[in-house]
Formats: sequence, C-alpha cells, structure tokens
Amino acid sequence: MNPTIETIAKLVLSPLLVAQALKVRNTASTLPEPPGHRSGQFGIGTPLRLLIVGDSSAAGVGAKHQNEALSGQLVQALGSSHRIDWKLVARTGATTREALPLLRSQISVPTDVALVVLGVNDVTSQIPLAHLLQAREKLYEHLFSVWGAKRVIAAGIPPLGNFPLLPQPLRWFLGVQARRFDKALQRQAQELGVDYVPFDIPLTLEMMAEDGFHPGVNAYFLIGRTVAEKILHR
Repeated sequence: MNPTIETIAKLVLSPLLVAQALKVRNTASTLPEPPGHRSGQFGIGTPLRLLIVGDSSAAGVGAKHQNEALSGQLVQALGSSHRIDWKLVARTGATTREALPLLRSQISVPTDVALVVLGVNDVTSQIPLAHLLQAREKLYEHLFSVWGAKRVIAAGIPPLGNFPLLPQPLRWFLGVQARRFDKALQRQAQELGVDYVPFDIPLTLEMMAEDGFHPGVNAYFLIGRTVAEKILHR
C-alpha cells in the first residue's frame, strides 16, 4: 500500500474516518494512568541508569499499578543482574513532538539507556511523516546531548490494523499508516545510531487492556522482557 492510495482513501472516507476516530478517542481515554512510583532504584549488580520516555503505553495505561506496567516489568527484568536507577517521563496522548517539552521540564541526569515509546499518537493525530521524522531526530539528539544517553532504544509502532477497538475502515487506514511510519522510523534509527525494537507482540484479547486499545499486563510483561533482552544482549 502506498501513500497515494492512503491519500485517496482519506479524501473519500474522511467524514466517516473522522467520526470513528472521535468515538475511539473518547472510548480509549477512559483508562487512567496507573498509580505508583515513576522513579527509583531496584536490583543488585552493575549500575544501570535507565530513562523511559513516551506516551500512554510508557505511562502504563492498561495496568493497575506501575509495578505491572512497562516500567515495572522492565526494571524487574533488569534488576536480577543490575542495580537500576530509573526514571519515567510519560504522558497519555503525547506525540513525538510533545515528548521533547516533557523532557525539557525535567532535570536531566546522566543516562546509560533511554527507551522511547512513541508513535501511536503520531499516527492517530495524522502528523505528516516528514514532521514525525524531524521531531524524532530532535528527540534523539536531546537524549544523546542533554541526558548524555550512551544508548537510545526506540520501540516500534504497534500494528494498529490489529487493534480490537478500532472499527473498519478506520482500522485498515490507520494500520496502513502505522506500517509505513514504522518502516521509516526503523530506517531513520539505523542512520542515527538508535536501536530499534519492532513490535512483535500478538495483539490477542488476552494481551490487550479492557478498552481494546492499550496493552494489558500480559503485553507489558512480554514487552518488558523483550526490551530487557535488547539491553542485556546488544
């Protein structure tokens, strides 16, 4: 599927797509960010300074507590071999461009690994791909230069075409865009020295939160283990 067909589909289906997107946004926004610490220390072993920045998935929406969310799962997976000094900077609805002011509002500290979990809102907000790539480059540069990140890892965009909550044809349309954006981000990451972790978690009902849009605890567990493997076995 190419951008020209996407453009034609958007023009033809625009009223329906907008109506469906508004309904989905209202439904998906009902789950809160879970309570729990957003920074701390955990584990024993070699020190590892970890920063997680991103959107509602980074913030753990779909879990009941941060211990069950991405940050908790990742820190627990790393804590058996490392002493993790970690920090979470995330907000529901954040796009890549909006993540940079979030980071700038924090006091930067030296970081070994920065994990970027963004992209879904860039797709659903219909941000042009060129603008997304520019925003990502600025975000990566900020992590490397200001936070002193020795390594930046970007999580891939989930296959929106498989999200249970999304009705057709919105599911198809966003799925096509998500695949195109994900491929472009993966190419960019390679060029900029950023590690990329494709999203390969099966989006079955058991993996999703009750809203059918966010990851559930089982998905956070698998994602946390996948990213931990990436960090430990470069």
